[in-house]
Amino acid sequence: MKIDHFEPIRVMRIIARMNVGGPAVQISGLMRGFDQSRFEQRLYTGYCGEDESDYLNEVAIDVIPHRVEGLGRRISLVSDAKVLIYMIREIRNFKPHIIHTHTAKAGVIGRLASLISLHKSTRIHTFHGHLLYGYFGPVKTRLVVFAERFLGSQTEVLVAVGHRVRAELLEAGIGKPEKFVVVPPGLSLGELIPKEVARKEFGLNSPDLVCGFVGRVTQIKRPDRFLDVVKELKIRGRAIQFIIAGDGELIEECRKRVLEENLPVTFLGWQNDISKVFSTLDLVILTSDNEGTPLSLIQAGLARLPVVSTNVGSILEVVQNGKTGFVTDKNVTSLTDAIEKLLFDPGLRQIIGNSAYEFTTNNFGVKRLVDDYQKLYLDSLI
Repeated sequence: MKIDHFEPIRVMRIIARMNVGGPAVQISGLMRGFDQSRFEQRLYTGYCGEDESDYLNEVAIDVIPHRVEGLGRRISLVSDAKVLIYMIREIRNFKPHIIHTHTAKAGVIGRLASLISLHKSTRIHTFHGHLLYGYFGPVKTRLVVFAERFLGSQTEVLVAVGHRVRAELLEAGIGKPEKFVVVPPGLSLGELIPKEVARKEFGLNSPDLVCGFVGRVTQIKRPDRFLDVVKELKIRGRAIQFIIAGDGELIEECRKRVLEENLPVTFLGWQNDISKVFSTLDLVILTSDNEGTPLSLIQAGLARLPVVSTNVGSILEVVQNGKTGFVTDKNVTSLTDAIEKLLFDPGLRQIIGNSAYEFTTNNFGVKRLVDDYQKLYLDSLI
């Protein structure tokens, strides 16, 4: 879609909800960082569930959204039809040059609204991950693939947050190679405070090393596997403290297990100041079954922390195995062995932490993210 050189580029961003997590951090960075003299941006989003924290309310209070009732996590034919009609009307009124959708539900509603509105816009959709593994059973997964194949054929640019995410989508028949671009996440981390100060504020007064699970406490993140690792390290007699910084539908189940098995885990809940969380840690652990490009591992690198992670999604694009952390299979023993190797070798922790900082600052900064998307938008309008 071509525009007049002096006309501001109108961008409509659509996401189902801005719950605390990777997509919300990325979109907030784009809303803040874009050249306001060149782009006019609107963010359309729904409301978070009762078991979630809203990033716009908790952290990015300076980003003002257009709230859309019903554009949340829950699927409802009646409610979603109303949202579709509302978005069609908004597209016709705003007349965006670019409609950029994020996450699955918003991707469906936003792109269908764009097609039905008959307004000529460049459609861009970002896959921050995908729903191909670990979310649904075979029937629902096939429906997701069918919908994404159709919508991909009607989308000018498909963005993946990592090369492996792109490859897995293409293997499923979603999109064509020439439509895909890879735009890795980009972010910044606030100022770190002394470790002893941060730990005192969280009530972590033990001299033990501290390992952290940072993120949503949901099934795909496998907090049960994390607790299995904690249990295994306890059995091995290792004096280590663990934290879970986050919330989600499995949090009470995790609390119950920690109490029943007397595991050394402290629950911090959602934290507005994520840099303070990373200030407490010696190591970050990720135990997921599926990921896009997890921001917690990038934040760990910015905090000079080594990581141990399962080998899923685009993890190997964020973690250089053996250099900035260790990437293992999903086996609890493999994860535990890697953690031990790092925790009890301070020199190795420091070397890997410094390498992680250099790698992440060079490849995953927020300025790079903004520059990448501004260029993508401009190129798509030529």
